[in-house]
Amino acid sequence: MTTVVENLGKLERRVTIAFPKEEVAQEVDVRIRRLAKNVRMPGFRPGKVPLKMVKQQHGGQVEAEVVSDKIGRMFFDISQAQSLRVAGQPRFETKSGEGVSDDTYAFDATFEVYPEVKIGDLANAEITRTTTNIGDEEIDRTIDILRKQRVHYHVRGESGEHGDGGEATVQNGDRATVDFVGKLDGEAFAGGSAEDFAFVLGEGRMLPEFETAALGLKVGESREFDLKFPDDYHGKDVAGKTAQFTITVKKIEWPHLPEVDAEFAKSLGVADGDLAKMRADITENLQREVKRRTHALLKDQVMDALLKASELDTPKALVEQEQQRLVEMARQDLESRGVPNARNAPIPAEMFAEQAERRVKLGLILAELVKASNLQAKPEQIRAEVEEFAKSYEDPTEVVRWYYGDQQRMAEMEGYVVENNVVEFVLGKAKVSEKAVSFEELAGGPQQA
Repeated sequence: MTTVVENLGKLERRVTIAFPKEEVAQEVDVRIRRLAKNVRMPGFRPGKVPLKMVKQQHGGQVEAEVVSDKIGRMFFDISQAQSLRVAGQPRFETKSGEGVSDDTYAFDATFEVYPEVKIGDLANAEITRTTTNIGDEEIDRTIDILRKQRVHYHVRGESGEHGDGGEATVQNGDRATVDFVGKLDGEAFAGGSAEDFAFVLGEGRMLPEFETAALGLKVGESREFDLKFPDDYHGKDVAGKTAQFTITVKKIEWPHLPEVDAEFAKSLGVADGDLAKMRADITENLQREVKRRTHALLKDQVMDALLKASELDTPKALVEQEQQRLVEMARQDLESRGVPNARNAPIPAEMFAEQAERRVKLGLILAELVKASNLQAKPEQIRAEVEEFAKSYEDPTEVVRWYYGDQQRMAEMEGYVVENNVVEFVLGKAKVSEKAVSFEELAGGPQQA
């Protein structure tokens, strides 16, 4: 007898699963007898508990397990026989009423099927490929950033090896240690006062009025000033209000940047301190970063083009699964940041609805495109990507071994290669133009490759 599959909508389907209660009773009896061999009850030796008592205690649970197993097997057999590509998990509900006999279990299985994916013409898709040159200016700027990351401070005005020879007043770039007191209408407020508070002028950590008030002061000097908190200030109690502050300078330290010499090069991993090698390493790292960011920009445009060119319905079950996955990722991120009770954080799945739907759609589109155009990752492609990634580490051979020693890591790399294949495929069909951008402009693009 052929099972009838009801069409409830674009993707939603329903089938009725029915089987005799006698079959369940027979299987329950078999399992109860098997269970009785190991059941322990006070007053009985192991394996000697009467079947009637075992059934009274465990019969309900065993029956539920048998019914669940039976439903699962029958649904699988029906989906195979009907060639149904089931998306997500089916929902089972007890069926009763007309057509259901007393000696039969009957359930309605409601589920979704995978959609038909139609990928349109990509010839009209417009994609911009960015190009970025790495020259001396970019290298020098990177060295300057690396120097600032290694800055250390010395008391301003002191003489000796680290004497600055300048006036002992607070200047832009200095680290100032201060006491301050803030009041609203003459009354102190929470978070408005501190002692021995250190901050670097020019970093933007403090509000502009605060930094301006500190400029030019000497140790021991004070200054009173008004400070208006922005309307969107994170402290809601003071947002939009004007407070009166008194600031007193206790210490002034000037920034000492390391010289670009052999010791500096060694601190960056150049064993012999050769400055030419250091610049060559920086160039290589910047070029690798350019490649990563350029690829990220291309990938984003390719995915947008595929979404725009494709027609498909989205299975709700898959979107809900993806939402839950994103919620779990968010909790893991909070946990890694040390947020208390992150595992139980009340994160609503709805906030990920749009992101989840996009991911599901792209997953379905990519699967169809890869299959139709034979874009699967080849072993030599995966190997090449692993080796390229390993180049940025001190021991590339060990990194390659690390990748190949874990199936999940290899699966992630395979997925990355497949995405690369898709990008190249789409670029071969779309209208591609080039645009030269500076490294700073490129750095403002997507961070994830």
